[in-house]
Amino acid sequence: MQRIEREQARKYAFNPQDEPLLRVIPGETFEIETYDASTGYFRTADDKALPGRRPGFDRSPPLANPIGGPVWLEGAARGDTVIVTIEEILVDDYSWIAIGPRRGPLGESTRWPELSADYTTRIFRHTPGSSGTMRDGTLQFNQRIKWPITPFVGTLGVAPDREVTTSVDGQGDWGGNLDIRDATTGNRIQLPVYHDGALFYLGDVHASQGDTEFTGTAAETKSTVRLHLDLVKGKRIPWMRIEKPDSIVAVHAFRPLEVAVETATIYLMDWLIADYGFTPTDAYCFVSTCPDFRINVYQMCKLGKLNYVAGAEVPKRYL
Repeated sequence: MQRIEREQARKYAFNPQDEPLLRVIPGETFEIETYDASTGYFRTADDKALPGRRPGFDRSPPLANPIGGPVWLEGAARGDTVIVTIEEILVDDYSWIAIGPRRGPLGESTRWPELSADYTTRIFRHTPGSSGTMRDGTLQFNQRIKWPITPFVGTLGVAPDREVTTSVDGQGDWGGNLDIRDATTGNRIQLPVYHDGALFYLGDVHASQGDTEFTGTAAETKSTVRLHLDLVKGKRIPWMRIEKPDSIVAVHAFRPLEVAVETATIYLMDWLIADYGFTPTDAYCFVSTCPDFRINVYQMCKLGKLNYVAGAEVPKRYL
């Protein structure tokens, strides 16, 4: 099986000029070994998020959130759609979160001064499950609280149309740093293709996260991701889409949040009309009346230029 080794997975931009690290055919399984978002800096609670200590933080934007790629998909061309199927995510034996002054929405808090007075790093240990691996492992938040590891890929995408876009704050219809918890095992992520070969990248795995990634970091971890890419020729989609076993999700990112929500809903309507035989009137009325229509707020953290990420979701049983 072809693999991108961890030391190779240290790109910090989605760049259409990058030489492919792998070449795969549709349906071929391969692996990417990923660094955590700090490229290995955070190992203990003594490793603080002080910019002066962190390698690459003398750059603007900083060298953070490394990704592996690009992967060349044979036969992919502009105007196609690539489908990413994540087969397995195996995380490392720990993850971390880092907070402190001027980091996140409470980085200048006066209500809780401990959040802004000093830098704090928490290390979460991972315990293997009955399989002996992290497939069914547990994250230990503190002495009292633990939960199952629920990993997902925070940053993935193809090379954007014209610009070079950083992995730390780049987002678009082509993917990017979106922190969507539904980018996980068993789901199919659809992306529009802008270049021959698609030029796919992946990194920034989280061991767990709820909605919004409120602090700006979640349970950041190293991992090995096994996946394959499929291709739909001649089909252009407006933005990332996710097909789960029992539902479909249309995604958009923007500020303010209400624009992301409205646009994701319109993209879901477009999907219902184009692929599932809905009339425009049916689709419009459906998203306001279906009791199982949901809006997911995946990422809404105050971090650099990041937009807020929303997903409009509906169960497949209505389709």
